[in-house]
Amino acid sequence: MPDDGMARARSAARARLDALWRRGTDFLGTEVAIMGGAMSWVSERHLVSAISNAGGFGVIACGAMTPALLEAEIAATQALTTKPFGVNLITMHPQLDELIRVTLAAGVGHVVLAGGIPPGPAVRAVKERAKLVCFAPALVLARRLVRSGADAIVIEGSEAGGHIGPVSLTVLAQEILPHLKEVPVFVAGGLGRGEAILSYLEMGAAGAQLGTRFAASTESIAHPNFKQAFVRAAARDAVPSVQLDARFPVIPVRGLVNAGTKQFLEHQAETIRRFQAGETTREEAQLSIEHFWAGALRRAVIDGDIEMGSVMAGQSVGMVGEVQPVAAIIAELVDQALAALMSRQAA
Repeated sequence: MPDDGMARARSAARARLDALWRRGTDFLGTEVAIMGGAMSWVSERHLVSAISNAGGFGVIACGAMTPALLEAEIAATQALTTKPFGVNLITMHPQLDELIRVTLAAGVGHVVLAGGIPPGPAVRAVKERAKLVCFAPALVLARRLVRSGADAIVIEGSEAGGHIGPVSLTVLAQEILPHLKEVPVFVAGGLGRGEAILSYLEMGAAGAQLGTRFAASTESIAHPNFKQAFVRAAARDAVPSVQLDARFPVIPVRGLVNAGTKQFLEHQAETIRRFQAGETTREEAQLSIEHFWAGALRRAVIDGDIEMGSVMAGQSVGMVGEVQPVAAIIAELVDQALAALMSRQAA
C-alpha cells in the first residue's frame, strides 16, 4: 500500500478506535481509555503520573495508607502530572470516610471503591464531588451498584494478578457487556495486547484496565528483581494460591510460583496437622495461615525478594517481554489495535 494510502487507512482506523472507546475517554478525561490497575506498593506517584502523562488514566492504590499518607501521595502525584488520575480506596479500611474526605479535598475527580459493596454513606460522599467507579463480579451485582450510584463499572476476570474472583474475563464480558448499558464498563484481567482490548471494545466495553504490564514498566518503583521475574515468566507461572482444607479458607491471590508458594502449602499442611492433633485451636490455625503472607508483597516489590515474597502477577505476565516505558506500552497497545482494524479494511 502506498504511503498516502497507508496514512489514510491508519487515520480511518484511529477514528474507529476513538469512536469505540469514546465513552471511556469522555468519562476519564483522557486520550485513550486505558486505566492502570491499583496495585499495592506499585501504583504510587511515579507510575500513576506516568500513565496519565502518556494519555491513560493512572490510579493510586491507597491500600492500608493513613489519611495523612494518602494526602501526601495525592499531592506528590499532582506535582508530577496535570492530567486526570484516580484513587482506589478499600471499602473495609477503618478510616474510609476520612480517606474519601482527603481525596475529594485534593480535587481528585474519580474514586474507585473496591473490596466489597461500598456503604451508602461512602457512595453519597463520593458522588457529591467526584465520579464513582466500582468493581462487579456478576451482572446482578453490577446492576445493584449502578442503582446505588456507581458511575462506571470495572469487570475483572480471574486472569488478573493479586486478589481475584472465580470467573474469567471472557465469561464476565459475555454476561455483562451486552446487558449493562447505563454506565461505562471497563474490562480487566489478563489483558496484554491491543487486539484483545479492541475485541472487548467491540463487545461494548468503554475501555480497559491493565496492571501486570505496567508493574514491569520503567517508571514502576518495583525492584529490578521483581520486574525481571515478570520478563522471565510464562502465563502458566501465574497461579492462584492453593487452599488445602475447606475448614481453613485461603483468599485466592494470583502470583508467580516461587519458594514462598511452596512453603505456604507446607505451612498449611503442618497447621492442619497441629489442629487435628489438638495442638492448636481452629481460630489460631486460621490466623496462622492468614498471617503467613503478612508483609510478603512489600518484600517482593520493594526489597526484591522474589523467592519468599509474594510476586503478584496476572496471566498476561507471559506477554511482558521487556521492561518498557509506560508511554511505549500504551503506544504499543494502540498500534496493535490499529493494525487489527487496518487488516480488516484491507481484507
